Amino acid sequence: MDTIEAVLHDGSTIPVALHGDGPAVLLPVSLAPHTAAEAETLRQWGGDPDLGPNLINGLAPTNRVIAADYEAHRMAHPAPQTLSPGNIAKDLLAIADAAGVDRFAYYGYSWLALSGLQLALRTDRLRALAMGGFPPLEGPYRSMLAVTRAAHAMSVQAAGEPAGPVPEPEPGDWDSVSVQTTEAQTQQFVTLYEALQDFDDSAAVLPGDLPKLAFAGAEDQIDYKPVWGGVRVSIGEPLARHQASLTKAGWDVRVLPGLDHMGAMHSVGHSWPAATRGSLPWTPTMKWWVSPTRVPHGMRTARRRWNCIRCTHSGGRTAAGWGPRC
Repeated sequence: MDTIEAVLHDGSTIPVALHGDGPAVLLPVSLAPHTAAEAETLRQWGGDPDLGPNLINGLAPTNRVIAADYEAHRMAHPAPQTLSPGNIAKDLLAIADAAGVDRFAYYGYSWLALSGLQLALRTDRLRALAMGGFPPLEGPYRSMLAVTRAAHAMSVQAAGEPAGPVPEPEPGDWDSVSVQTTEAQTQQFVTLYEALQDFDDSAAVLPGDLPKLAFAGAEDQIDYKPVWGGVRVSIGEPLARHQASLTKAGWDVRVLPGLDHMGAMHSVGHSWPAATRGSLPWTPTMKWWVSPTRVPHGMRTARRRWNCIRCTHSGGRTAAGWGPRC
């Protein structure tokens, strides 16, 4: 493994790990090691401490894997006023440039998936695009803005309150998770979703010859309480509803039965590298995606309540560390 650094749009630098040789694939995933206690806490909350390494180890034998934990970087180095779709695309291209690659495949999950879509609309350097946990058509941009605004309001309120011990919630009880992130950390995601309010994904046109994958759990849907904006964030349902039209437009669409947001994310870490044998880009005829019979043990019936904003952007921090991140 080689490690380099890339300079991002705000002047901050991000470490980039390079693995393997072959066609390049950019993965914004975490390689940070976890203590045994942290790993167990992640599992209790539905996370997978080995997700990043599983992806990289599975793809590196036949690909040049470029791994950079962009989400963790933005939590450590927030860009409250400048985290726009255009600047995210610039950051991802800067990572590819630092790695010395021209064309590359990209895989992102949740908000990093929508970042990949924005990247694909701004460059001709992609050789393949994989979006997990966020639909390329009828994306929940309005509802996510409501949730991020609620998270930001909570962080502002928390900043004005005296610091004290943070009670540790029961695993899975997202409603009891307290806001621990800063105003800058939550504001950057408000900035992102505000910039996307005029984005019409139905009018977005990607190159017809670009291999494109979209996948999500069929049960990926969250109904937020009023304190979190009182909105529904639906991922799996719009992907299923538009599957035919997306397929016609050249997308390889996979709606994974019985899986929620976390379950679908786990499935790629366990099944993508093995099923592809490291081959990228993918095509619809390769049929490489996980089938219902190959869903990792325990995931097929997983129905955990999972909240991307609460556990990531608004700080679902427990005594043992951060909750699962998308």
